Amino acid sequence: MSDFRSQRLAAMRAKIAALEKGGRGDSESLAFGDPRIDRHLPGGGLPLGRWHEFVGEGMEAETAAAPAAFAALVATPLARRGQAVWVFWRDDLHGPGLAGLGFPSHRLIQVCARDEAEVLAVMEDALATVGVSAVFGETGDVDLTAGRRLQLACEKRGATGFLIRRRPFGGKARDPAGSAAATRWRVVAAPSQPPPDEFGLGAPRWAATLERCRGGRTGGWLFEASAAFSLEQNDGTHPLRLVAELGDRQLAPTPPLRLAG
Repeated sequence: MSDFRSQRLAAMRAKIAALEKGGRGDSESLAFGDPRIDRHLPGGGLPLGRWHEFVGEGMEAETAAAPAAFAALVATPLARRGQAVWVFWRDDLHGPGLAGLGFPSHRLIQVCARDEAEVLAVMEDALATVGVSAVFGETGDVDLTAGRRLQLACEKRGATGFLIRRRPFGGKARDPAGSAAATRWRVVAAPSQPPPDEFGLGAPRWAATLERCRGGRTGGWLFEASAAFSLEQNDGTHPLRLVAELGDRQLAPTPPLRLAG
């Protein structure tokens, strides 16, 4: 077999392998820096050039405060590389709050859309724009067609999407059984803990469950904002620090006290 034919076959096999993995051959991964979570993710980190879904529970279905803060910190290393675009149709994003968590708010472009359909359309345009590395979008249900359009937009420039599911004024969201998202996270706020031998509040914490992961494994963890309230932020480390896996004893519920009778 000639060398030319061998090279053609090798290139074809590489493309087929990339398609079987559900990603692009030149895609990257964003590692959290802790093997307890990175080993659950394909390629040892959050897949880039894809879009990811973040949902909350209870009142978070309306406000989405915890999922939004968590998604922002997940995407912080990407925002340091390029511009970040945040698309919403309820103008209540608190930029100073993101900056306090360690997000580079000076790289953030905010876009207020008229409705959820326009949120998805603006996300597609932003994902395909040169210089944009991360795009956030707040919306409710995302059907399979819209999810595929978002994925195609991610593949144009290699940008990564972060879709925060939010249903203002209540209402039950449809279960995204056919979602095209690379990962799906359920995020709730968790009690903070001050540093040892200190009083008061500690850094913000979130209990995050990886409910779906294409090419990886599900799991649950307790995260802490490592750069929160700190003036010295290390660009080489992930702004989310893994405190523990959700199955650890330290996260077990405290048994109720029994009164002596």
